[in-house]
Amino acid sequence: MQSNQTSTGFARALLALLLSLSSLAAADTAPALSRAQALHSLTHADAGIRRQAARRLGEVGAMADVPALLRALRDDDGLTRTRAEQSLRQIWGRSGDAQVDKLYQTGVRQMNDGEVQKSIATFSRVIEIRPEFAEGWNKRATLYFLNGEYRKSLADCFQVISRNPYHFGALAGYGQIYLRLEEYELSLEYFRRALDLNPNMDGVRLEIRRLEQLLEEKRRNMV
Repeated sequence: MQSNQTSTGFARALLALLLSLSSLAAADTAPALSRAQALHSLTHADAGIRRQAARRLGEVGAMADVPALLRALRDDDGLTRTRAEQSLRQIWGRSGDAQVDKLYQTGVRQMNDGEVQKSIATFSRVIEIRPEFAEGWNKRATLYFLNGEYRKSLADCFQVISRNPYHFGALAGYGQIYLRLEEYELSLEYFRRALDLNPNMDGVRLEIRRLEQLLEEKRRNMV
């Protein structure tokens, strides 16, 4: 009797596994969502469908889809939020010009390899060819910051936000620069703006708490 129960349990488990694998295979062969379908599915009741939609928009989305993905940053499902943020960065990293995109990727590789001066030169060329491409300015702003050239980084952050006011990364960059310059009120202002757009930036939230405590201590000492 015990042996039969064990066999039955194993058979059921095996059947469940086969059904699961069949379901995954069907999902892999399902046609990819169009941009319109992905946008529509971003608010679907099923979290799995929202995740798929958020990820798909990273592949086919455009700047016009940014507000919808920003709303997805507040989704109840954590993975949907993560994929929405990834997709925003993917969209921002596309200029719409194949030559510029190739040059941009070269700059990213140089940046990742620690070739700061080479990557600054590459992103400067990107900016020269396509000045309306905000991400070219953003990457150069990051490099200037890493190089300790804070005023140059601030100038490039201004160019980013002028072209893409939703860029929470550049707003957080402003916060970091002003923090280094010990301009704490401005740092706090920009960190708050960044977090308002993307509430998932835990590091920014921590910086806000630290700055609030620091400024409160300063006010107390002035009394």
